Amino acid sequence: MARTRAEDVSREVSSLVPARLDRLPWTRFHWSVVVGLGVAWILDGLEIQIVASAGFAKDLHMSAVEVGAAGSVYLVGQVVGALFFGWLPDRIGRRRMFILTLLIYLIGSGIAGFSPTMWFLFAFRFIAGLGIGGEYAAINSAIDELIPSHYRGRVDIAINGTYWGGAALGAAANLFLLNPALVSENWGWRIGFFIGPVLGLVIIYLRRHIPESPRWLMSHGRENEAEKTVDDIEERVRHEGGDVSEVDESKAIIVKSHGRVGFIAMVKVLFVKYPKRTFTGAVMMVTQSFMYNAIFFTHALVLQNFYQVPVGSTPLYFFPFAIGNLAGPLLLGHLFDTWGRRKMIFLTYAVAGAVLAVSAFLFSAGVLNATTQTIFWCVSFFFASAGASSAYLTVSETFPLELRSRAISYFFSLGQLAGALGPVVYGALIGDGKDRGPLTGGYLLGAGIMIFGGIVALIFGTNAERQSLEDVAEPLSAVKAGSSQS
Repeated sequence: MARTRAEDVSREVSSLVPARLDRLPWTRFHWSVVVGLGVAWILDGLEIQIVASAGFAKDLHMSAVEVGAAGSVYLVGQVVGALFFGWLPDRIGRRRMFILTLLIYLIGSGIAGFSPTMWFLFAFRFIAGLGIGGEYAAINSAIDELIPSHYRGRVDIAINGTYWGGAALGAAANLFLLNPALVSENWGWRIGFFIGPVLGLVIIYLRRHIPESPRWLMSHGRENEAEKTVDDIEERVRHEGGDVSEVDESKAIIVKSHGRVGFIAMVKVLFVKYPKRTFTGAVMMVTQSFMYNAIFFTHALVLQNFYQVPVGSTPLYFFPFAIGNLAGPLLLGHLFDTWGRRKMIFLTYAVAGAVLAVSAFLFSAGVLNATTQTIFWCVSFFFASAGASSAYLTVSETFPLELRSRAISYFFSLGQLAGALGPVVYGALIGDGKDRGPLTGGYLLGAGIMIFGGIVALIFGTNAERQSLEDVAEPLSAVKAGSSQS
């Protein structure tokens, strides 16, 4: 019988749950986890692109500043959502939160499509942001805890990269929805806000069949439930044709329910026990976010002001940019599991920065046009996208199970705040497009910041490839580890 919460959770328990999960072969069950949980990033990319299109500006009588504020409100909602909901998955479980946060997003985005006024739109864009911000914390922790260790890196990186699939979907939808010859101006932008909720309703059905993290259950004194959940997963794997091998008892980990991790205890873990990991995670999140937002949110202005690309044509340059960002994590992700985390993080960050630096000098010399400038962006962000995804992987897998979700939420919020500076700074550097000097300096600054992030990861990063999460960061609930622990 599964253990209830009323049972005594003070006793020590020997658990093979982590080892049993990590030795599983890849099957349809794992694909269901990827599809059911990974859609969060697609929804985020979709939402950003829908808002960036500003199709609602005319209908709601909004100025350029107010349109920008609509995007800022959404981003602020993400930060608040991450911080507010970030501690809950560690306390009440991953599964409850990845259902709740998706529902919050569905409500916020869906109702925003009916907005009669600007302030109504702002309110529900903020609510949609709350849901997506909460998703990042709950989803990253759940994915890493359910995916076998041999596949964790490539899966996490690929899923985070699907943000750009959502952005491309939003851009493609806008070509039709914002064309007054096809759809009424009063309805096109509203329909755009309904795309995410419709997709989300399908995903809620899929998520109903994704179990609670057995690792979370194990650490909260619910070992019987954890074992039963793994039994069910193994049965699904067998049914889907996977070979489920026996697990050596030496790989058991002895745990004792740790209870709630208070703020002071969490600070000690971050800054006393793992100061290098905290520094590395913070630098990786800040550097990639600053460079990403600086280029992404101003690339249309660069095309318009320096290359005289008409406003209506700038979305055409976005598609190759998005494809490059999507392809990087998908094609490079497996190398993070085989070649190694630190080497690949350094490579992706450094190459992205180097390509951006080369483009800065060519931009300054005036030898680029809109097409070649976009090609350089595509190459740079092919690598930067994989690197940015590895930042989320790093902060998820290098901290203990009991505070994993909170760690993700804090680092995510830090990155978002740093990234918010990029568009402001680079927008000022672009100016009216008459002087290339300031933006050249800005590109070189962004390149240097990105390369610095890669160097920090190479020196202080953690070799977490193909290792159990419990080997990378021992749970606070661990009493004694088996011989496989380090």
